[in-house]
Amino acid sequence: MGAGHAHPLHLDQDSRIHRLSPEVKIVAVLLFTIVVVVTPREEFTAFAGYAVLIALVAALARVPAGWLLKRSTIELPFVLLAVVLPFAGHGERIDWLGMSLSVDGLYGAWNIFAKGTLGVLASLLLAATTTMRDLILGLDRLRCPTVITQIMTFMLRYVDVLIDDARRMRIARLSRGYDPRFLWQVKAFAVGVGALFLRSYERGERVYLAMLSRGYAGRMPHLDSDPAPAREWALSSTLPVAAAGIAVAAAVLA
Repeated sequence: MGAGHAHPLHLDQDSRIHRLSPEVKIVAVLLFTIVVVVTPREEFTAFAGYAVLIALVAALARVPAGWLLKRSTIELPFVLLAVVLPFAGHGERIDWLGMSLSVDGLYGAWNIFAKGTLGVLASLLLAATTTMRDLILGLDRLRCPTVITQIMTFMLRYVDVLIDDARRMRIARLSRGYDPRFLWQVKAFAVGVGALFLRSYERGERVYLAMLSRGYAGRMPHLDSDPAPAREWALSSTLPVAAAGIAVAAAVLA
């Protein structure tokens, strides 16, 4: 896992959030997301509180709001689905600007949009403050199944190699005058994908045999096994604890 394999979502900033151990950030985001998901969709004030927490974390991590908003567009397909629900829902309906909207559909659309947006923003903050190598290291410290962390490790190590192979194969096709632009012209592309798969499979076999010859016994060596100190766990717990407090307060005051 070389240091040169930085994922495009990581922001190289110097903040307290960046310096936290990866495992505490992973657990904090996971618990925060669980609190958000289990919050009833009618608790509008709770979702507003969650948004404030996300904004505070982003400010502490020095992650620009524009950066978050631009990359949160990944949830647009779910937003489009949410837009359809008020029109396709059943049950009680209300009239708004000449349109008949389902009340249950409106709640469903809000539920998808609010929880999806908060989950995406939390995940983006985790990605922005943690390198890919540290994310894998954090999962390993949290006793994530070894096979999963090893697959992610090799994916991180060889994804650039696969991208370069695909680019060279595309250049080779173009140099031979083949530039498919329509569905019925994709035969060469399909053949190239198959060849890339076989090449990757063979490379994986060679790498695995080379690892076995060097004493590989089913687990990668630990480069850094120091656990996160208690103060980092306490600091990271403020996010899910604050979210849980907001949820309880909103339920009591409702």
